[in-house]
Amino acid sequence: MKVKVCGMRDPQNIAEATSLPIDFMGFIFWDGSSRFVQHPTPKLPNSITKVGVFVNASLTEILATARQHQLGAIQLHGQESVELCQQLQAAGTLVIKAFSVGKTFDFSQLRPYESHCDYFLFDTKSDLPGGSGKQFDWTLLSEYDSPTPFWIAGGIGPKDVETVLQLKKKDLPLHTLDLNSKFETAPAQKNIELLAEFLNQIQS
Repeated sequence: MKVKVCGMRDPQNIAEATSLPIDFMGFIFWDGSSRFVQHPTPKLPNSITKVGVFVNASLTEILATARQHQLGAIQLHGQESVELCQQLQAAGTLVIKAFSVGKTFDFSQLRPYESHCDYFLFDTKSDLPGGSGKQFDWTLLSEYDSPTPFWIAGGIGPKDVETVLQLKKKDLPLHTLDLNSKFETAPAQKNIELLAEFLNQIQS
């Protein structure tokens, strides 16, 4: 199971986070977020893939931002079409399509996307496209029947070690944990010591 730390912005905090055993680092390019990135982002170690998070942005905007920031993956958090996912894959980038999960979820809606997304991401349904700081009911994932590996996000924090370990044991294509607000001291400012302790517990 891999790990993404999302909502990064501060250069010093980013540099500190790169010392952690993480696989992805996320930068949010949606101006409705308190973690919105407006300035250049630093180059990351080759072991960490830089992920750009977008909400209903155009293909032109996404590709221009991907070139500017040297993004290795695109995370789509809006109502993006299958066609957009296909176009982004054709441009040579990894595509992660996010879906909001409420009290129930219809997994059949994923099928048109399967051939055009590298990963799905499940986040908690809220008024905003992500960033709720709340967890959805992970038991719903027992109904997952797609071959596409998935990521989970939404309110994962230091107190969830045992829950994460139990989920890892299940026969599911869980690929990545997406960590954000529960490890912050302020928006876009991560507590590195807290992250390090959590990662040590779930990866040991």
